[in-house]
Amino acid sequence: MVTFLPFPGLRPNIKAGEHVGDRISPPYDVIGPDYLKDLQSHPHNVTRLTLNPDADKRYHGARKELEQWIADSALKQDPDSFYIYEQTFDDNGTTRVRRGIVGILRTEKYEDGNIIPHEETFSKVKADRLNLLRDMECHLESIFGIYQGLTPELNKKIRDHESLVYRYVDSDGVEHRYNRLSDPGITKEISEQLKDQKMLIADGHHRYETALNYALENPDDEKKQFVLATLVASDDEGLVIWPTHRLVTAEDISEKNSIKGISKNLALTETDRDGMVAGLKDHMMGLLFKSGACYFADYDGGDDPMWTLDTYVAQEKILKGVFKSDEGKAEVAYDAELPSVLKKMDEKQYDLAIVLNDPSLEKIWDLSMIGKRMPKKTTFFFPKIWSGFVFYKMF
Repeated sequence: MVTFLPFPGLRPNIKAGEHVGDRISPPYDVIGPDYLKDLQSHPHNVTRLTLNPDADKRYHGARKELEQWIADSALKQDPDSFYIYEQTFDDNGTTRVRRGIVGILRTEKYEDGNIIPHEETFSKVKADRLNLLRDMECHLESIFGIYQGLTPELNKKIRDHESLVYRYVDSDGVEHRYNRLSDPGITKEISEQLKDQKMLIADGHHRYETALNYALENPDDEKKQFVLATLVASDDEGLVIWPTHRLVTAEDISEKNSIKGISKNLALTETDRDGMVAGLKDHMMGLLFKSGACYFADYDGGDDPMWTLDTYVAQEKILKGVFKSDEGKAEVAYDAELPSVLKKMDEKQYDLAIVLNDPSLEKIWDLSMIGKRMPKKTTFFFPKIWSGFVFYKMF
């Protein structure tokens, strides 16, 4: 059973001379140092909580800052509400709109079968976020989940009753519209329709698992059993998944020996760069080497469905199998934008680019439902869920 509820959201109280853009940010883990400095030049930007600039008092300092914001009325609290987060963006020349419902999701163990992960996680990241959560007692950033969907009738009610609270266009041209929905009859209907569905974690596995650990630490505190979540219907026309291409630096193996090693396990077909880009959809992946050599790469792994997943084959047969990345003999970087990948390879920044196809939501869902965990950065859901529009306060 999925329990997804409205909540008394704590959100920016925009005053004269301010704009909501001063308050919000992309997720903390995709912000570079220069951008962070710019964001934190605003006194009430969310990054001053998620990435508190006072490193010596990182967690306690963030809690004190949050309390000061509340005392200064920089934040205000709504009655129980859902929020409708609408993002309009360009997807390779096509304008798309993605709509998510923001509420609080009761955390459960994965083995209960209702909350479904799809990617591996790493303990170091979770430890950092858990320390922050313990001190803050507030969910500052949302996880991103996918559910089956609501009825057309309920979707119409939502559109008829939601009211705009924030609008912002970011530097990538993505328009963010945040709407509030507080009608108790409609919010109850949303919760009812969701309770018998399953929820796939699209983005925010570390945040979800941190929230679950925090809930288990506080079994008698009902507020702390929930995590802030943005849920998008699986049939939403704006649900776009990009691949995350792999960029390899490997000084211990020559290009000739790399190709020889890869060809032992994968079928390689030589092509040129334009041909690789144009024909990629008909192959498992493309390989672009520093010299400019290009290949299509395909693999037949038999009946095991994991061997149909390009990121898994790339990880096991190329990164680990040939370059020994798991032994520290190669470094792997990630980039979700193909033009950026091609530019980096033109500049000879890497020895190899592993170019992947758009992930299939159906394949991700099917593998996840049978308990398969995919390599990190198998998916890149675009655009990212931004932080700072609303918080879930538990104290």
